[in-house]
Amino acid sequence: MFSLISSALLQDLGASLRGLGKRSVLALIGIAIGSSSVVAMINIGSNAAEEAAMIFKGMGVTTLVAQLSETTQDGSAARTTLDTDHLRATIPNLMQVAPTAQTGSAVTFKGRTSYTQLVGSTAELPGAMGLTLSAGRFLSDFDQGDTYAVVGHRLAAELGTTRDPLRIGDRIRVENYLFQVVGILREQPDSLLIPVRPNDSLFLPLAGMRRVSDSAPIRDVIIRVTAEHSVNAVAMALVAPLKRLSGAKNVEIFVPQQLMDGLTRQTRTFAYLLMALGGIALIGGGTGVMNVMLMNVSQRRREIGVRMALGARRRDIRHLFMLEAITLTAVGALCGGLLGIACAYTYATVSGWTFFLAPMSLPLGVSSTLLVGVFFGLYPAVLASRLQPVEALRDE
Repeated sequence: MFSLISSALLQDLGASLRGLGKRSVLALIGIAIGSSSVVAMINIGSNAAEEAAMIFKGMGVTTLVAQLSETTQDGSAARTTLDTDHLRATIPNLMQVAPTAQTGSAVTFKGRTSYTQLVGSTAELPGAMGLTLSAGRFLSDFDQGDTYAVVGHRLAAELGTTRDPLRIGDRIRVENYLFQVVGILREQPDSLLIPVRPNDSLFLPLAGMRRVSDSAPIRDVIIRVTAEHSVNAVAMALVAPLKRLSGAKNVEIFVPQQLMDGLTRQTRTFAYLLMALGGIALIGGGTGVMNVMLMNVSQRRREIGVRMALGARRRDIRHLFMLEAITLTAVGALCGGLLGIACAYTYATVSGWTFFLAPMSLPLGVSSTLLVGVFFGLYPAVLASRLQPVEALRDE
């Protein structure tokens, strides 16, 4: 179609757009708002999906969590120990196996008290959870009978002050016992899968949990496997040995990859919803373009009649009005695309997210806007090309 357009037609296009005046500005604003809505919604949906997925990716897809029920098969008290060596011998694909027991308690340091979560575990917990320390060391297998403790990053900040921070070697009172601090963790994001909040917890030897609580059995086992492809197979194989070794009546295994797949489907649905909302705004902008072009046709009836009387063909009239609509739409689409990216970036910054530009946001936003412009500009262009020259020249 565009190969048939002459330079004279392009000159007429420029003159016609200048003649639209404020009406063209209003049409541009409508199209820009619609285009920016599509681009912003696509980027916001994509960033929301990335932000949610990072919670699991930071933990690693080779980690899984086995949750043991409180009730046991024989009705006896739940176990406070777990033979991890026997479990590793039964299933050879296990790298770290860290049973955990938790309870809440008040901890005191130099008169400052904080109510926190006590986590009893073994030396394999840092490898299973990916924990790193800012000072000192983690609990070792030789510390199970000692009163040693590792403090989470935020808990250490709460118990200490700027002038008197918590240091390695200090002692923290838990119930009636003093636990010596041997390590302080670095700050790290909490995981939705692992039921341990490392920043706010106090880590004790698993055997030492019996000193502060008699009712803190092993409830969770955090496990890291050797390879990503074996996670599902290991999860299925773990149920029976864990039931036998722990005595738990039920064992439920949580696999990060399965949760990530479900999260991906959910965020995809959310992104489609946002795109639909942006499409509604875009249709509103397209309606504005059609209204402007229809008004333009009605006000230029005599001009159309003169053009036809001088030899302009119907397709020349149609091309002229189509080009006007497409030009308005293209300018609005480009302005709206830049505005949409700016809005998405602002939203991500305010929400505390890391901004990622969705690769398809600009192509989809601009192309959908152009399609809307062609669709809503077609009817006014066809209407103008079907005017009879005599009737158009008679128009006052």
